[in-house]
Amino acid sequence: MGGCNSVSKAELQAQARSLELERLNEEAHLKETPSYLASQQDILLCRVRTSGIVTEKYEIDGSNFEMYDVGGQRNERKKWIHCFDDVTAVIFVAALSEFDQKLFEDTNTNRMVEAIDLFDEIANNRYFSGSSMLLFLNKKDLFADKVLKVNIGTVDAFKDYPYPPHDFDKGVRYFLKKFLSRSKSEEKVIYHHVTCATDTENVQVVFNACKDIILRDNLKQSGFMD
Repeated sequence: MGGCNSVSKAELQAQARSLELERLNEEAHLKETPSYLASQQDILLCRVRTSGIVTEKYEIDGSNFEMYDVGGQRNERKKWIHCFDDVTAVIFVAALSEFDQKLFEDTNTNRMVEAIDLFDEIANNRYFSGSSMLLFLNKKDLFADKVLKVNIGTVDAFKDYPYPPHDFDKGVRYFLKKFLSRSKSEEKVIYHHVTCATDTENVQVVFNACKDIILRDNLKQSGFMD
């Protein structure tokens, strides 16, 4: 007479973690070999902290773009905050997943609070009054995982969170409202997207939308469009 062995959810999760660790270990050994060629995903997952001002030039669909990547840390801002009084657009990137984390340079300050305060400074800065403003709420994949475990309303800085816990869409809506409420101009449109920088399809869709916005607003400023 055959028996039936039941496996608990915890055991299944432990087995899955073990298999994932084995896979990561195999990949790590593979990447140590001299002949290893990094994949596109490997490159996307690399992170290099921006210091100072990094300039990149692109030609996309016949249009020339010049992009300036700047460091967002406090000690970096003084290097660039007054340098861009004639840019066409500003792309402000904030990490959704960092709502319960502290700054690297100030362990008393919440990262999301700092990002919202900095957005206030940028969005209302006279140097960018004529620039299109694009807000990227990034790391949506990490945010989706985190909100399943962390209730936004339990974070000291966000005690006013009015929605049920562990809801991705409500969490995104809450933080988006926090950012948009800081714009002091009723005329200025803040274009916004929820992004995952390592998801190439998501980035392609967002980039195409942003490219159209930038080109359209540039034509308006030049007097070629109403």
